Amino acid sequence: MPRDEVRRRLLAAAAQSFAERGYEDSNLDDIAYAAGFTKGAIYSNFSGKPELFGAVLGAGADTEFNLVMSELRDTEDLAGTIGVAARTVARHIVNDAERGQLGLEFAARAARDDKARGILTPLRRAQRAAASRSIAEVAARTGAEPVAGPDVIGLILHCLCNGLSNERIADPEAIDVAGVEQTLATALTALLGLPADSRTSSDTSGDM
Repeated sequence: MPRDEVRRRLLAAAAQSFAERGYEDSNLDDIAYAAGFTKGAIYSNFSGKPELFGAVLGAGADTEFNLVMSELRDTEDLAGTIGVAARTVARHIVNDAERGQLGLEFAARAARDDKARGILTPLRRAQRAAASRSIAEVAARTGAEPVAGPDVIGLILHCLCNGLSNERIADPEAIDVAGVEQTLATALTALLGLPADSRTSSDTSGDM
């Protein structure tokens, strides 16, 4: 079997196990069995459970980034781009709470575990870099004049999305998709320097 297919199947089985059982209670033997392999297949592709977990989170982040950017490619004006981005990311945050919960669990572990931190740190750096690239691309395509450099805005949005995900986990009744979308749209409008006369009525009224 091609190595890429082995890795894909392991990641799929691991994602399901981590989502259902959490990081601590997931077992490598069970993950390998669910994927159709022995545990040796995991160690042929990953150094252990921390790296496997980081790969699952990284794959999810890549999927989210690619989804958002594909949605934005057909939108040329800044106001429309902000609306599409806020709506797409908000739905992902609300509908994929499991990944947010896993990320929170692993971040807490990384605070006490050097090996886990060694996996999480490059993953978070890659996510911030992706956010920075998306801001630069949007600014170039729409003619936006961001209030700060793409790295700074990327960091702000990265932290905002993580915070919204955590708040959604803590209080899902109050943090709904409309509230998350409005929060993201408000932040993007300010950060990307959208002129007041370019904002739609929904931007100014708060009804997303």
